[in-house]
Amino acid sequence: MEPIPEQEFEKLHPDQLVKVGITHGDINGISYEIIIKTFSDQRIAESFTPIIYGHSKVASYYRKMFNFNELTFNLIKRADAALPRRINIINCYEQEVKIELGHPTATGGELAYLSLKMATDDLLKNQIDVLVTSPINKHTIQSKDFHFPGHTEYLASRFNTNTYLMMMVDRQLRVGIMTGHLPLKDVAHVLSKELVLQKIRIMHDSLLRDFGIRNPKIAVLGLNPHAGDQGLLGTEEEQIIMPAIREMQDQQILVFGPFSADGFFGTYSHTRFDGVLAVYHDQGMIPFKAISMETGVNFTAGLPFVRTSPAHGTAYDIAGKNEASPDSFRQALYLAVDIFNKRMEYSEITANPIQKATIAEESSELDQEEIH
Repeated sequence: MEPIPEQEFEKLHPDQLVKVGITHGDINGISYEIIIKTFSDQRIAESFTPIIYGHSKVASYYRKMFNFNELTFNLIKRADAALPRRINIINCYEQEVKIELGHPTATGGELAYLSLKMATDDLLKNQIDVLVTSPINKHTIQSKDFHFPGHTEYLASRFNTNTYLMMMVDRQLRVGIMTGHLPLKDVAHVLSKELVLQKIRIMHDSLLRDFGIRNPKIAVLGLNPHAGDQGLLGTEEEQIIMPAIREMQDQQILVFGPFSADGFFGTYSHTRFDGVLAVYHDQGMIPFKAISMETGVNFTAGLPFVRTSPAHGTAYDIAGKNEASPDSFRQALYLAVDIFNKRMEYSEITANPIQKATIAEESSELDQEEIH
């Protein structure tokens, strides 16, 4: 495994270490492999305080399997007992566990849920600052307590909000998914002007607050091939998406489109925008993963707390083979801490009347020709 570049650590040195809650996901997939590979370089714990909601014996099993015997875990019972500069772990399950590498099991689903619930409970109690979720199996985790398409919807429910946006993030690419985890056959029925307006606002506010981008530029993709081709291939663009874009432009938001998705990414037009809003899941996920599969991160914008996740799934096919890359998980950790610090900075700036007035003045000086 390649050592982590020194500059990766230089960008994360807050005065008070951020407490990062980490769920262990599906124990039969690659979650523990990417966790162990990431924290095998223990310098990472100098940048924040990691707290893994998992199973210490399962962690030890994988540590020995991958021969990372020098890695040590600090077993704690509560998040407030976590020690800085240590890899802390809380047992979310006390009984013995059978690991079945590469196979979805009911036990794997149960432990994934218990980890997520315990971490979310601590988030609600302000015991941790941010949450990084490892991959789950969306089928085995289903139960009377978890009946959601994925992490995003569960967390939104726990925090009683429906104003959120699934965003895929890499260094210079941010793609939001308007309709989230929704069957393709339902997308056109769910799409509305109000939904488009809501998602544009969430992305715009997130780019400002979470990424520190002044006057962010947002591109919106069309639903139909060739963005409807002026109504020839569908009317959603002219009747729903374009009116929403115009309304946002009237509010001085730099939003453009709708663009045809294939040509948009094929001509690298995404490099000219700070954020891209895709209408449905695969429209945004396919180009994103083609460009940023190894280092991309799933971020849930609009929630009252920071939640990130690696951009891949359980990867049962390579579980236990020492082939999983920890890069996406590592970037998810970095991004969670970075966004947390950006939000703190934004709160301080907007609380200062002079700085707030300066931002408002800069935001009003938009190029009207660029918008219209």
